[in-house]
Amino acid sequence: MKLFAISDLHLSRKENFAALAEFATDAGRRFADDWLIVAGDVGERVEHLESALAVLTPLFARVIWTPGNHDLWCPTGATDRTRGQARYDELVATCGRFGVITPEDPYERFPGLSGVDGPGDPDTYIVPMFLLFDYSFRPVDVPRDEAVAWAKAAGVGASDETLLRSDPWPSRDAWCHARCDRTEARLGALPSVCRTILINHWPLRYDLARPPRIPRFSIWSGTTRTEDWGERFRARAVISGHLHLRTTLVRRGVRYLEVSLGYPRDWRRERGFGYYLREILPTLDDRFVPPRDPYR
Repeated sequence: MKLFAISDLHLSRKENFAALAEFATDAGRRFADDWLIVAGDVGERVEHLESALAVLTPLFARVIWTPGNHDLWCPTGATDRTRGQARYDELVATCGRFGVITPEDPYERFPGLSGVDGPGDPDTYIVPMFLLFDYSFRPVDVPRDEAVAWAKAAGVGASDETLLRSDPWPSRDAWCHARCDRTEARLGALPSVCRTILINHWPLRYDLARPPRIPRFSIWSGTTRTEDWGERFRARAVISGHLHLRTTLVRRGVRYLEVSLGYPRDWRRERGFGYYLREILPTLDDRFVPPRDPYR
């Protein structure tokens, strides 16, 4: 029994959709006992999530989902789509119809670790989270109200500014803080000796959220409120996507895995969808350790 993870399927891209369909044809029952994490950015429409779950849920014993920014997008003026909290609720309801675990469900214990830590090894809980971002991944000398202009000064922008609505929350920051408050309380209520697998579309640490080519994109990539959650909540691993930079990096003894597939330019078609599934448990897949970590 294994736990796998992938994110950023971006099924609006025909190449990505075709790769998922090919995987379903070839997979057979190889993953019938395994669990799969899908860590956000399945697509821009609810139909993309429905398509992905229709393919993946018959292949895996359990599927765990958390949303990304693309999943929440709604074009300005669109009248046929939900937005903000209503979109998130619609996505959660869609997962419910497929029996998929979401950030709104009780955290489940992964049963495939008997004896990994020796006799009496602690339970490991799978923790899907939806935390958003609050522009705090920026230098300390850049005020919050100047963060977007600071990024734009380097030619960096994000469609989240127009497509990711926060209704009925007054701002994306406020929605982010409400999600962090709720999730932190739930994590604090877990047994004090348990271990966790923390899952969030956006990275949990600022030093993991600065793409080398566009480091100022960091302001749309998480919140400093979660900097120490990997250690505080005894994570075996922390799973994220968003950056399209597959890596395994270690911070304070915790492994942080970016598990994205990405746009067609970010992966190789001949390798197939299955190549990009990352094993998390019982053996952590460290294939994507970068040769040099500039922030370590």
